[in-house]
Amino acid sequence: MSYSFADTEELSLLRQTVRAFAEKEIGPRAFELDEKEEFSYELTKKMGELGLFGTIVPTTYGGQGMDYLAYVIAVEELARVDGSHAATIAAHNSLGVGPLYYFGNEEQKKTYIPSLCTGQGLWAFGLTEAEAGSDAQASQTRAVYDAAKDQWTISGSKIWITNSATSLTEGITVQAVTGKRSDGRSELSCFIVPSDAPGLTRKEMHGKMMWRASNTGELYFDQVKVPARNMLGTKGQGFKIMMETLDNGRLSIGAMGLGLAKGALDLTLAYAQERKTFGVPIAKHQAVAFKLAEMATRIEAAEGLLYKAAWLKQNDKPFQKHAAMAKLYCSEVAEYCAREGQQTFGGYGLMKEYPIERHYRDAALLRIGEGTSEIQRLVISRYLGC
Repeated sequence: MSYSFADTEELSLLRQTVRAFAEKEIGPRAFELDEKEEFSYELTKKMGELGLFGTIVPTTYGGQGMDYLAYVIAVEELARVDGSHAATIAAHNSLGVGPLYYFGNEEQKKTYIPSLCTGQGLWAFGLTEAEAGSDAQASQTRAVYDAAKDQWTISGSKIWITNSATSLTEGITVQAVTGKRSDGRSELSCFIVPSDAPGLTRKEMHGKMMWRASNTGELYFDQVKVPARNMLGTKGQGFKIMMETLDNGRLSIGAMGLGLAKGALDLTLAYAQERKTFGVPIAKHQAVAFKLAEMATRIEAAEGLLYKAAWLKQNDKPFQKHAAMAKLYCSEVAEYCAREGQQTFGGYGLMKEYPIERHYRDAALLRIGEGTSEIQRLVISRYLGC
């Protein structure tokens, strides 16, 4: 089986376009938005106008009809400049639109997806709870069916949900317990919950170390009622939907890691060529030159692994093991490059006015989101038969 990850003319144009946008529109505002913990509606709208929403959705439903390699390149180029805005795009496309597109029926797709492909509306993925993170089957949020009214009543809460507490948020896909399985474990199902549903409270979370300009919310469901037609997929299919969604999402987290690593290398190389000690640029000192060489080598390896995983997904081949590997390795390469970059900057790397400081903070989340590094190793080991 042969793989080709070389940029085509179309991919090169996409990369150049998104990079130029990120550098011109996002870069100059990234520090201010991070400092204020402010989600930018203006930049979100502009990302929509650029075609970064609904990227993998066919044009039939209003999407851009990109393939997965194009999608990860777009996310990568955003993350190269700023993690917060890359997170907005990655979470919306992979976790928000993804479940609706892959598991929704025709009516649900036509009802919800078109407006989510424009940047005018956001969708969130309601999985994580205070006591259900890595153990996603430990959800306590419950949904009770009322046959007389043919509706479900949802009660519980979710936490750390990206894109869930903005005025653009149109809805959330929510996992809830709907009964017991034959093996005694909770039966889990997924529901489409509009953001304005009575009984739903959405609260912005602040005080984050990273992704401070992305929107993160807590959700509280107090007897929230949704019609039976709002079930996504079939009863008891919830855990499958959530896990397959995370498989896809790992590609976008990998792309964020790769982009952050490349951004850290760009910043560090430019600084090392300008900063002088002992009469020469510090890039000429072997200690610094070796750091840069190691960063570049790890980035090259991470890119190959991620692009192969995206190629496998796009060509309907088993990709889950490679997605876990890509997410694991790209996130750890991002952390390495941000850390070594900050070390090269010395004291300046500790100052918020230097983007390497933000990269250093943003890298921490990549080892946790869409499954921690420990969970990725567990997933990979299971594919190996362990």
